[in-house]
Parts: sequence; structure tokens; C-alpha cells
Amino acid sequence: MEAFSFPKRVRLDTLRDYGTIIAFVALFVVLSFTTPAFLSLRNLHNILDQSAHVGIIACAMTIVIIGGCFDLSVGAIFAFAGSLAAIIARAGYTELGILTGISVGLIFGLVNGIIITLFRINSFIATLATSLMIRGMALVLTGGLLIVVTDPKFALLGQGRFLQIKYPVYLFAGFALLTWFILSRTTFGRYVYAIGGNQEAARLSGVRVNLIRILTFCLTGLAAGIAGVLTVSRISQGVADIGAGVELDAIAATVIGGTSILGGEGAIWRTIVGVLLLRLIGNGFNLLNVPPFYQGIFQGAIIIFAVALDTLSKRNR
Repeated sequence: MEAFSFPKRVRLDTLRDYGTIIAFVALFVVLSFTTPAFLSLRNLHNILDQSAHVGIIACAMTIVIIGGCFDLSVGAIFAFAGSLAAIIARAGYTELGILTGISVGLIFGLVNGIIITLFRINSFIATLATSLMIRGMALVLTGGLLIVVTDPKFALLGQGRFLQIKYPVYLFAGFALLTWFILSRTTFGRYVYAIGGNQEAARLSGVRVNLIRILTFCLTGLAAGIAGVLTVSRISQGVADIGAGVELDAIAATVIGGTSILGGEGAIWRTIVGVLLLRLIGNGFNLLNVPPFYQGIFQGAIIIFAVALDTLSKRNR
């Protein structure tokens, strides 16, 4: 029995860890041969640009999920931060608007972390509740109106280019490197893995579980603030319902990338591949003129497969 189960476990672990890369490469090759426009620089730049805001949030979400939690409020924070930045920028204070939007994201993340640790509320329920509250606050802030910003300095952050690649892509790459370093090369990162693997054992080992958990939510709040400001800058307008569903995209990319929904396992690089795979699917479906509802069905099936693979992998250990 042991001789059979060990190779089976190895196969499942390998598929979970590298299946996303295999799927990405396979889809990339297929689209390269089936759609002539796919390999154009304009289209590849477009894929990277569309990946940036979700990718920034997904990198932070990876750390939260590895730590054994979820954050469903990032979409609402995304909307509030972006709308606030737009309002301040429209008043003539562009730099202040950008900094305020990002800072508000960090503050909302701090509030989430305090609520979850202080009242010991399940993170799924707590952030669902704060998501509703923050989205409502965004509606109050904007009055349900579109906040148009005409200042070119504000648009530069989301639309500016260096070597034909937009600034948000560089910010995504920088944030990915930062979160990779935090998770892989710091004591904080080791504590996140420990808490996700066994919270009580980590606590008994002297890990300040509540503090670490609060900091992980600060990180997702910060990421949502950055992504929200970048997106509003790119389209030069803020609105309260922007970012709807971005939390699900971030979680999907994280799970597809092989991060365990049970906590304790995951890696930033795999999440990045998950983000790019999701964008590749969307881009490919658009180029092939496939109706958009099929994209949701396909992505949902991939998520179910990834979660099932993770569950089977743990069960066979």
C-alpha cells in the first residue's frame, strides 16, 4: 500500500505545483497557432496591462490565504480608494489624491485585521460584512456619480509607458518581488506559513498570531488601494461600483496557482502564473469570439479542479 500511495502523492503534489505552468504554456502555444493577432506586441502588452491590478491584489491575497484566512473586502476597498483619489485629484491635488487613496486602503486593511483578531470573527464573514459597508461608503462618497478626472498628471500613473510597457505592469512586478521577499526571505513569512499550517502550534511556539494576521490584512488593504488608484488613473474616472468581482479574480488566481485554501502552503510565483493564465483565457476567448459566459464556465471548472487537486493531495499525505 505504501509503495502505491507514495508515487501517487508525488504525482498529485507535482501536478498541483506545476500544473498551472503546464496549462499556461499549452494555452499560449495553442493561441499562438490559432489566432494570428495573439503574438502581436500590442496584444501581449494588453495581457500584461490587464493582469496588473488583479496581480497586485492576488500577491497580497496569497499571503492572507497561506495564513489561513480570506479577504473579500478588497473589491470594495479598490472602489473606495480609487474614487477618493479621483475626487481629490479633480480638486487639483493629484499627488495628495494618489497617496490618500493608497493610505485609505492600508487603513481599511488594518480595520479588517483588528475586527477579525479582536472579536475572533471568521475572516470570510468579517470581510464580507466590511465589504458591504465600504461599498456603501463608496456610494455615499461619490453620490452614485461618475467622477471624471481631466488632469494629465493623474492619468500618467495608469497610462504612462516606459519601453512601451505601461507603468502598472512595472508596479505589479515590483509588488510581486516585494511580497515574494516577505514570504520567502523574512521571519514574518515563516510565521505566516506556521500560522496557516497550525495556528495553535504557532501560538504555543511564541508567534504573535494576532499581530501577524493584522499585518497580512494590512497588506491586502494596501494592495487593493494601490490597484484601485492605478485603475482609476488608467480610465481617468472613479465610480463606486468599480472593482466588482476583483476579489474573486484574485482568490481564483491564487487558488489556481496552487495555494492551499486550507492555509500553510503556497508561493507568489505560482500566483503570478495563475493571474497570467486567467488573463490568457480571457484574451484568448475574446480573440476567438467565444461568448463571454463560456469564459466563466471554463474558469469555474479550473478552480474546482485546483481545489479538488489540493484536497486530494492533502488526503494522500
